Amino acid sequence: MSVTDLSHKELHEQAADEAARRYVDSAAERERVEGRLAAGVRFPDSPDALAVRADRILDRGGLSASSVVADIHREAMDLPDAYERIIDLSNELQAWSFLPRGVRAGATVARITLRRDGRELPHGTGFLVSPRLMMTNHHVLPDEAFARRCFVEFNAQVTADNLPDTVVRMELDPGAFFAADRRLDFALVAVAPAPDGPAPGEIFGWNRLSVQIGKLVLGEKVNIIGHPQGRLKEIALRDNAVLVRLDDFVHYKTDTEPGNSGSPVFNDQWEVVALHHSGVPKKDGQGRVLRKDGRPWQQGDGDDAIEWVANEGVRISSILKHLAGLDLDAGRRALLTEMGPDTGLDRAMATAPALGSPVAAPRPDRPAPAGGRTAPSAPATPAAPAAPVSVPTTGSETAARRPQVGLRARGTAFGGRQHVVFLHGRDQQDNHPDDLRRTWTAGLNRGLTLAGLHPLDPEDVWFPFYGTRLHDLVSGGESAAESIGLDRVSAAAAAEVFASQSPAGSYERLLYEAAARAGMPQNGPATTEGFGAGLVGALHRPLSWLAAKSDLDEWTIATFLRDVDLYLGDSAVRQAVLDSVMETMPTSGELVLVTHSLGTVVGMDLLARLPDGLDPVLLVTAGSPLGLDGVNERLLARGPHRPPGVRDWVNVWCPTDAVAIGCPLEDERWGKLTQLAVPNARERAHRMDEYLGHPGPAREIRGVLTRQA
Repeated sequence: MSVTDLSHKELHEQAADEAARRYVDSAAERERVEGRLAAGVRFPDSPDALAVRADRILDRGGLSASSVVADIHREAMDLPDAYERIIDLSNELQAWSFLPRGVRAGATVARITLRRDGRELPHGTGFLVSPRLMMTNHHVLPDEAFARRCFVEFNAQVTADNLPDTVVRMELDPGAFFAADRRLDFALVAVAPAPDGPAPGEIFGWNRLSVQIGKLVLGEKVNIIGHPQGRLKEIALRDNAVLVRLDDFVHYKTDTEPGNSGSPVFNDQWEVVALHHSGVPKKDGQGRVLRKDGRPWQQGDGDDAIEWVANEGVRISSILKHLAGLDLDAGRRALLTEMGPDTGLDRAMATAPALGSPVAAPRPDRPAPAGGRTAPSAPATPAAPAAPVSVPTTGSETAARRPQVGLRARGTAFGGRQHVVFLHGRDQQDNHPDDLRRTWTAGLNRGLTLAGLHPLDPEDVWFPFYGTRLHDLVSGGESAAESIGLDRVSAAAAAEVFASQSPAGSYERLLYEAAARAGMPQNGPATTEGFGAGLVGALHRPLSWLAAKSDLDEWTIATFLRDVDLYLGDSAVRQAVLDSVMETMPTSGELVLVTHSLGTVVGMDLLARLPDGLDPVLLVTAGSPLGLDGVNERLLARGPHRPPGVRDWVNVWCPTDAVAIGCPLEDERWGKLTQLAVPNARERAHRMDEYLGHPGPAREIRGVLTRQA
């Protein structure tokens, strides 16, 4: 047996021993929980935990509002009982979407196979947590060297007709990213793209992890998908119960076999709540592991002979907090932020220092790797990601070079007579204007290439920048929000805070109008009965409706509308933003104004105060909320009205972009304009470079420049 194999076996046994120790140490808590369960308490958790869980179930569409209202109104009950009943209903009843959503979650799960001595041996389970990253156990992939000997198999399963599915093999790429921790028993590794280019997550999907609380309570059921004993994919569905929740681990009963290491543990909304890592073996008074027949277990008996009394998973929130503390180079940090905003890693990575090279290996006395290296004695060696990664500038980098103004175009651009101006949207405070200008121009040039037209040089484009100024104006509210733990509650709860802080009291109107434009019934039970407002907040319904109908998450929608509402409702904010934009604008000539997101709102106000010598020959609005009356009625020109002096107007929108939910702009008062609906890529519905990458809008922009040249 090789040293690596011996180390792997020892790590596995060590994980089981530590799980058994935690099981014994938590005996008093487990007995208390089991006693309350025996007494008929379905979910023996704290009132606060039940309240947050009920909120999240409704927030994530775990139950329809009508079924909740109908059940709760059968009898009078106080709020704690109502919370418990919501959770109980979610365990008893499942919407039809439970099954297809489970299939979608299962597609992200793969079998990890080890190459050894010319053979291929099933070794464990892993699951995608971003387009390019897979999570499994540390004892499955203890270090980079071991990971290089493994590959993953997607679709290792049978079809609906019980026939073998077509297995898709993909290679691991630990050189691009590898991080692991022995105590939390997790490993996070990059998966190489498919031979034809797509990242694995673009093919099979990926699980959006969340650091927020409220995903699980004691007594609730969980689901596990994996490859027990290396077999084809199987599922342990709701035949279990959560017994104990520790700081970093959770104990549950489910029929999970050895070899299922690295499997995701899901709640009924198919959110990953834990990383399964070990069974808890039964032991005698001498600490010996026992067999199912009561005799001491010995080497060679096999794991299937052990009497397993429970299973243990690592809490996802603990893993995410550990990842947030890693010191990584810019490329690896960019890979982490692809896991999405609910992980909290985008904020953590924005404040982490940027390193010029990968972190050195840890000292031998350190149990957990900090920089993605797990072999204590290995020397630090530079290892660049396998493919170039476009990295946004992080907070530490911008602290020293944040500009208060944007970038001017070259004086010779378009003969000095025409000016292309890009006007950005919200949440750009940690990006450098030069990076943004290049990204937008690259998107536009992709569209121009597809249209068979000549590209633009980024330095020929004006790029006003108000991101820093807007962030500074918003930061006071964000600090207040963070002080009450807003970063640990649901997006709907955050929206309640945004509504209470709305300068003009109009945030709630914006949210409900957007949801109505997306087809949400306006007289549903949750509204007429007053249930949502009295129980878990009135805003979870429109917010979750918008998220379900679009390709944006609830946090993005909630914070976008917050910034739009702040700009429109606070005259000081509006004036400061417009002043920042005017600092980097041409003063005469023909103007081609290309705007995005909140920038479309700012752009409309900007057009009302242009100098007389500047002629707006083309306006482009992309991913715009201008179709909402709560937005256009509060413009300086009081819409919906055509912007003054604009010759041609192109409005481009994507049906899965919740920000553009009011599009197409159908009110006749907007005047004549070209409406272009484009199919932006999944997870990129609101990206400006994605909008500009289509030949339609690119052709319109280049056409004006060519015609006027």
